[in-house]
Amino acid sequence: MVLDALGKSLRGVLQKIARGSAVDEALLAEVVRDIQRALLQADVNVQLTLDLTQRVRRRATEEKPPAGASLRDFLIRIIYEEIRGILGKDRPFEVNPKRILLAGLFGQGKTTTAGKLARYFQKRGVRVGLVAADVHRPAAIDQLEQLSKKVGCEFYANRSETRAEVIVKEALARFPPHLAILVDTAGRSGIDPDLIAELKRVRETVHPDEVLLVLDAAMGQAAGRSAEAFHKAVGLTGVILTKLDGSAKGGGALSAVAVSGAPILFIGTGEHLDELERFEPTRFVSRLLGMGDIQTLLERFEELSNKEAAEKAAKNLMAGRFTLRDMRSQLDSLGQMGPFSKLVSMFPGFGTGKVDEKTLDATQVRLRRFRTILDSMTGEELENPQLLKAERIHRIARGSGQRPQEVRALLKQYETTKKAAHGLVSNRRLRRQLEKQFGAGEAPAE
Repeated sequence: MVLDALGKSLRGVLQKIARGSAVDEALLAEVVRDIQRALLQADVNVQLTLDLTQRVRRRATEEKPPAGASLRDFLIRIIYEEIRGILGKDRPFEVNPKRILLAGLFGQGKTTTAGKLARYFQKRGVRVGLVAADVHRPAAIDQLEQLSKKVGCEFYANRSETRAEVIVKEALARFPPHLAILVDTAGRSGIDPDLIAELKRVRETVHPDEVLLVLDAAMGQAAGRSAEAFHKAVGLTGVILTKLDGSAKGGGALSAVAVSGAPILFIGTGEHLDELERFEPTRFVSRLLGMGDIQTLLERFEELSNKEAAEKAAKNLMAGRFTLRDMRSQLDSLGQMGPFSKLVSMFPGFGTGKVDEKTLDATQVRLRRFRTILDSMTGEELENPQLLKAERIHRIARGSGQRPQEVRALLKQYETTKKAAHGLVSNRRLRRQLEKQFGAGEAPAE
């Protein structure tokens, strides 16, 4: 997960509260100190950190918990609200045919982000046109063209033209009006008059619905100053933070940009085209604190290419009718939805801090092995697991290149998953969201 170290530290704070014999001054002082340490290690501004922890202390001592809430739950809620508060407001972002101008300094990941944003739009049913308006770096034009082919979207460039605004004008005349148009502009090593003048000319030509600044999260607190400068110069509507997955300074970048006046709309969580997420502080903090993010999990499901089979498997799971074919569909879905460690962080109560990376990696390998074994079964066996006796198990093991023990391990996992269905659907909140997504299933058989 993004900012894994910070999340692990903050989840440790919540666990300390839960284990404490009483919520007293000594525990509160310890909690405040641990939060300060966690935020400072994530490069959050010192004054911002002190202000936040002072508010936590004041609210915990002065405010009374609502009726029916324990002091422990109330303190956890205060911590959640205060951390949520330093990451800015949730800002809606509609995916529809619109014009987007991407700005940023050199080396911030702007061109790659253009490709990611194009993929994001296309997966939601909006066709995209990419415009290469970086007239100073031929390699950026080539890179954007390659990305457009991977995404499968329209592309326009004019390598003989040196005026970015002219290229944009030509692209707008060529592209049909129902496209979302993303304009990739040139960067500089610093914010200078030439860069701002060029951006303003392009902006006057594009008349963009969104002006998005692309920033490398490794800049840390300096990202906030850069966002503020661009905001004053060209009027940003949002920021995209890249490379947040491996940045020790991610906390500094997130908090600094949030207070700059430019809302964070997206975060880059990896190198692949699909690893761009909408940044919504409420969901982000829920995942950070191990409270889960079922809504994002369901949205990822919506992006699956084979939703029909996955929906059937989910309904069968809810109704207690779960076959090996359904299990295979679920494994296919997991593979499309991203690394297992990211999925785990979205379930309430399952932060990555509760499961170490080696265990998660081993689980990922095991799931791939299970998928290979399932591919070696006949349709009849997938529908009727009770047919799988010794002779069939040995045949499946030979066909999949695995040992019989691995086939038996899969069958054991299948039975465990089937039994766990009762526990899954007993979670009222989760069941409501699943039923809303898939439709109400029949009650599981007792």
